[in-house]
Amino acid sequence: MSHSHHSDNNTLERLRHSCAHVMAQAVQELFPGTKITLGPTIENGFYYDFDSEHRFSAEDLAQIENRMKKIANGNHEFVRSVKSKEDAIRFYKEKQEKYKVEIIEGLPPTEEISFYQHGTFIDLCRGPHIEDTGKIKHFKLLHVSGAYWRGDEKREMLQRIYGTAWLTKEDLDNHLKRLEEAKKRDHRKLGTELDLFSIEDEAGAGLIFWHPKGGLVRKLMEDWLRDELLKRGYHLVFTPHIMRLELWNTSGHTGFYRENMFNPIEFDNVKYQLKPMNCPGHILIYKSRLHSYRELPIRLAELGTVYRYEKAGVMHGLMRVRGFTQDDAHIFCKPDQIEAEVAACIDFAHAALKTFGFNDYKVELSTWDQSKPKDYAGSEDQWQKAESALENTLNRLKIPFKKMEGEAAFYGPKIDIKLVDGIGRLWQLTTVQFDFNLPARFALEYVGEDGKRHQPLMVHRALWGSVERFFGILIEHYAGAFPFWLAPVQVKILSIGETAETYAQEVAEVLKKESFRVETNTGNDSIGAKIRDATMQKVPIMGVAGAKEKEAQTLTLRARDGKNLGTVKLSEIPGFLWKL
Repeated sequence: MSHSHHSDNNTLERLRHSCAHVMAQAVQELFPGTKITLGPTIENGFYYDFDSEHRFSAEDLAQIENRMKKIANGNHEFVRSVKSKEDAIRFYKEKQEKYKVEIIEGLPPTEEISFYQHGTFIDLCRGPHIEDTGKIKHFKLLHVSGAYWRGDEKREMLQRIYGTAWLTKEDLDNHLKRLEEAKKRDHRKLGTELDLFSIEDEAGAGLIFWHPKGGLVRKLMEDWLRDELLKRGYHLVFTPHIMRLELWNTSGHTGFYRENMFNPIEFDNVKYQLKPMNCPGHILIYKSRLHSYRELPIRLAELGTVYRYEKAGVMHGLMRVRGFTQDDAHIFCKPDQIEAEVAACIDFAHAALKTFGFNDYKVELSTWDQSKPKDYAGSEDQWQKAESALENTLNRLKIPFKKMEGEAAFYGPKIDIKLVDGIGRLWQLTTVQFDFNLPARFALEYVGEDGKRHQPLMVHRALWGSVERFFGILIEHYAGAFPFWLAPVQVKILSIGETAETYAQEVAEVLKKESFRVETNTGNDSIGAKIRDATMQKVPIMGVAGAKEKEAQTLTLRARDGKNLGTVKLSEIPGFLWKL
């Protein structure tokens, strides 16, 4: 990061933060009696949470924006002041701002309590801010959503107004264009329009129903993955969805993962647990007999469905769910095999990204915080070795990466690969994660060359993370227009007039025999309407069959982008399509 870029980022942070204050003032002036809570900056913008009797609408946002412009044009300076804890609490009690009182009461006694005032409005705030409100020119309020106070479902429901602010009009316009584009690509909207998947209220939040077309894409994704796993020396396994609670005590999940697990199920006086992860199941398979060093590495892979409890507010289409299938694998190996295994994982990830149409990605290496060895499983020596194994591998493969100090999980360092999608957004995808914790907790071993027992190293790796989330990313990346090999319907045969109806069916049969995924539309609609419909469904290839084509035993082909691909002899269509 160059210095100028960094200071730009800081200026943006300050600008957005100041903008949040101006918004809070505008809201309180327009809707007296509104209580204010917190208004932080977030990536690309800011929000503020309000407690108001009034339900904010889109019209209100326009009104709030206008009032913000008026306030900004007053060129009010931002002035910092400091109060003692008692004074600060008294100040907000007089104003009847109970949320601010609660925040201040929770602050450590040593913390300096600072306020920022611009014009008549004052807010509890660490700062820093821009010099004055006059700099706030290029902003937009985006939408309102509900949010619980302190993220707690048992507390008050607040209204969160989101906004964005930029240094130049051009930056703002570009950002709004990106948001527009993202909205068009929203996988939830496309999921319904293209009939790919649904979430059913009757069944519950965060649980996915794959419809026939989505199910077909999933089959294609999984077929590619399973074939590739076998080629790369993995063994495919299947493990139960529920296992005894005892097992999760051994693995430590009931300790550090409890709040993400569903409650245990009890029968025959034994407690069972719906699995939130696949690792303990794979460990039990490894442990079912003693292994020799000659058998290592052992790579166990499973498309394993897991259930995790997510709070009601954070679920989002396919991206944050409660039930999902991980493309999970665990590698048990000797220390001298680790670099080769990590390199192979990265190669696999690369192949997965390329196959599904992503050319751009970023890599991060999460390391431990050396000053707090007590917070981590494994010895200093193990951490040193594991981190350098990951780092050496990335360097040897000449892959640029960013080091994230102190970001490692307590049980080991990891490599994260984030893909860049069709509109430049980053998505966390592949993880290659070291684990010192589970091999020790489950007392895993192998017989070494010396005839003695040794503890194997264990690596967790997921390429897509979850099948659901990766499918969601694919839908947005392609805006629903999947490439030919992945499209649920590859070819749609459209008939013109009654005479060609049976011919259209015949053509479809020929193509189906050649393993193409084909549908026909031989209804009474005009050909224009049929083409429009197939285009809306984002079918890659349309084949028009009329009297002329029937006569000549051909098909007139067009692509979904409207390009005419010419008229092709029936016998030559399969070859023609395979080339696409």
